[in-house]
Amino acid sequence: MAVEFQASRTRENLMRAFAGESQARNRYTIAADAAKKQGLYSIQQVFLFTADQERAHAERYYGLLKNLSGTTIEISGGYPVDHFDDVVKLLKKAEHNEMEEADDVYQAFGNVAKEEGFLEAASAFFQIAEVEAVHGRRFRKLAELLEQNKYFECEGNGQWMCMNCGHIQSGKLVPPMCPVCRYERGYFIPVEIAPYLGFDFIKK
Repeated sequence: MAVEFQASRTRENLMRAFAGESQARNRYTIAADAAKKQGLYSIQQVFLFTADQERAHAERYYGLLKNLSGTTIEISGGYPVDHFDDVVKLLKKAEHNEMEEADDVYQAFGNVAKEEGFLEAASAFFQIAEVEAVHGRRFRKLAELLEQNKYFECEGNGQWMCMNCGHIQSGKLVPPMCPVCRYERGYFIPVEIAPYLGFDFIKK
């Protein structure tokens, strides 16, 4: 059912997605400040890392609207208010929002775009949905480690990386400060989170 782009639901969904990604970027930037205030500098960096990926998603959706430059698109939608001081709660809410985008919102948007004949937009929705699922799993893992008091210690022999200098620390417990750069322990992140960030920094 091909339709004119300027009269399509896809046009509105792209703008909704652009608005949603833009808000997510700002929410994660604000959440990063909350993590910083609690001395969780590595989680601050993960929030900022994810925020920049949300910016890239927003740019992709906005780019697909380029042919409508100079016009205004009116949309309606619901967006979350996740303004908490508790970092675990921020992570859990972020996980929920990311999985909702991945499993529901962008699947529906992609299906509409495909039905209307906008295959590039459909592909963008489906591809970005996969990335949002990675974001959701990332936030879930971080929340679990904090809740279980396993972020800075473990029962066996764990590994952590200093996000400032890259030093890999092995043992049961993160030291009060990095032995290499002397930054405080809040800069360490468990190596097991690496796959959820999309890379592997495990010391071979």
